Amino acid sequence: MCALLAVDLGLRTGLALYGRDGRLISYRSRNFGTAARLRRRVYSLLDELPRLRRIVLEGGGPLAKIWEHEAQRREIIVRQISAETWRRRFFYPRQQRNGPQAKLNAADMARRVIEWSDAPRPTSLRHDAAEAILIGLWGVLDAGWLKRLPLGMRRAAG
Repeated sequence: MCALLAVDLGLRTGLALYGRDGRLISYRSRNFGTAARLRRRVYSLLDELPRLRRIVLEGGGPLAKIWEHEAQRREIIVRQISAETWRRRFFYPRQQRNGPQAKLNAADMARRVIEWSDAPRPTSLRHDAAEAILIGLWGVLDAGWLKRLPLGMRRAAG
């Protein structure tokens, strides 16, 4: 199965893995602590995903370069986007007027993606994992793995 990995960049990183059917497989938050530890862990993390075909990164800078370098070595397609890119696709401007409101709406929609995908439900959902889920949803739409958002994911009136 082809797979797409979505990454909310940072030393505390959100990760979400999607299958070729456009459904979420797994998600998590990971605190790498240092760039050196991140570099080592990205290498082994990508080794654990031999069928990975795409990575979508939200953010840039030196941490993005670590992911891009490993992806390039493995001939994995990388898309780098900003938060505004995926937020504009899923939310109205009034749903993202400030950081806390945007994070709350992201968590709500991420829970709907989890439910729609029949992925394991979280005991708690950190904002970086929730955002990675939506970055990945944007990625599967961009890749054409899903033609449109499932009904429960369409823009809410919030």
